[in-house]
Amino acid sequence: MGPATSRSAAWLRKTLPFLKAVTIGLKKSAGCGDRLGLATPGHVRAIRKTGVAPIFAQQSVRENERTGRTPSQVMDDALWGVFQEGWRHGFGADADHLKTADQADAFAAAGYTFFTIDPGEYVDNDAEKLSARELEQKVGELPWAELESSPSDLEHTLSEKPVDLGDFRSRFTREELMRAAVKYGKAVSHTVRLYRHLVQTMSGRLFELEMSVDETESATKLVEHVYIASELKRLGVVWVSLAPRYVGAFEKGVDYIGDLEQFQRAFARHVAVAKTYGPYKLSIHSGSDKFSIYPIAARLAGDLIHLKTAGTSYLEALRTIARCNPKLFRDILRFAEGRYPIDRATYHVSAETSRIPDAGKLDDQDLPELLEDFHAREILHVTYGSVLNQDRLRAPFFDTLRRNEEEYTQAVEAHFDRHLNPFK
Repeated sequence: MGPATSRSAAWLRKTLPFLKAVTIGLKKSAGCGDRLGLATPGHVRAIRKTGVAPIFAQQSVRENERTGRTPSQVMDDALWGVFQEGWRHGFGADADHLKTADQADAFAAAGYTFFTIDPGEYVDNDAEKLSARELEQKVGELPWAELESSPSDLEHTLSEKPVDLGDFRSRFTREELMRAAVKYGKAVSHTVRLYRHLVQTMSGRLFELEMSVDETESATKLVEHVYIASELKRLGVVWVSLAPRYVGAFEKGVDYIGDLEQFQRAFARHVAVAKTYGPYKLSIHSGSDKFSIYPIAARLAGDLIHLKTAGTSYLEALRTIARCNPKLFRDILRFAEGRYPIDRATYHVSAETSRIPDAGKLDDQDLPELLEDFHAREILHVTYGSVLNQDRLRAPFFDTLRRNEEEYTQAVEAHFDRHLNPFK
């Protein structure tokens, strides 16, 4: 009836209110990142079978830079998928992993309702290793004016006092508390600064905030989570979810790597903090394909959970290409193997190109099986930007998916059924 342009999307958004992004609140939720702009129909079909609230427009600044997309394009692509599938129950839009005010402004202008602040570069991962003298020096260097506090104020608030966390109580020494402050104090300050900027930028428009410290080296301890939540609350920040750095490894595109019993014990403590200082949701970043921990998180957190996925729909696109255009898939895999040593630099991954099964020895019908291999999945996952920026690969990539739209949609739906079923 008409072209699927940004102008048409803007008109539809004004005409049909259910196509405008909204806030979600404390409902159990899932973020469905879509690096291609074609996956939302599959996401909608999977979400429809659950009681999970969706965020259909979700992309990080880094992902947009690598795919050449803008916040508005991501929002429009989600709209067309929602419109196509007739989803009328609301959806959120997540400006993921924001680091600066300028980045936040760009997403705000595009109508986003959910802002994930990533203060990871302000986290001091060496805090646990400092000597007593070094610790005191670092404490003195914290931005106490911005934190509107002092070491004595912090000590008076939390040190050596029983902290009631519902199912249990805990007590923190001054040293534990000060190490937590050194590790996360500057991150808290940065988060507060961006939150207050957003309050002004949004000018009364409803929005939700998430703080994420997941992409850091060491796991977030109980005392550190309490410190973050206590400080954010004292400084007037209103947030809907928080992503700690959980124990174990959350590598891209593969299942959880670690001791499940240890994860369960630590996650239960994070839930206790979230209930005590919120309630707010615990966000699981790099959540794609972490099938072994979903039942644990769903049971312990209940509705206070947000699952964040990003590149897993891209891998399903590659599965579709492997089935429908084997030659193109072989070209993509060969190119990805060459780019992996460069592209892996900004990700926590451990795949090795030498351990990918030899695609030359596989028949065309067996190529989709490579998407089940740990090493192939990670290598294909993190090289998406390089693949999509190669003209010789990009054009046939999208052409194959558009010519096989229903097959791709069904692949995404089936894959997200596995993600969402534990959270029903």
